[in-house]
Amino acid sequence: MKKQTAIALSYPKDFPAPFIVAKGKGYLAEKMLELAEQNNIPVVKEELAADVLSLYDIGSFIPEETYEVIAGIFAFLYRMNDGKN
Repeated sequence: MKKQTAIALSYPKDFPAPFIVAKGKGYLAEKMLELAEQNNIPVVKEELAADVLSLYDIGSFIPEETYEVIAGIFAFLYRMNDGKN
């Protein structure tokens, strides 16, 4: 069975692209998801994107090949939040 993977991204207003702020597999991924739930941080399950992003270091900008899928995720989250953030 494959271990669960979690990636936390941030995309501050004046940054050129989203970047990885945390990542984990297995137990650490589970804890990240628990903390997200406890703090009302939205979680989107996108296994392929998580697998690709897990190859990069914390602090790295996301790679260009993930721009389209990550942009779709951020747009979805923005709409879910009615544009409040």
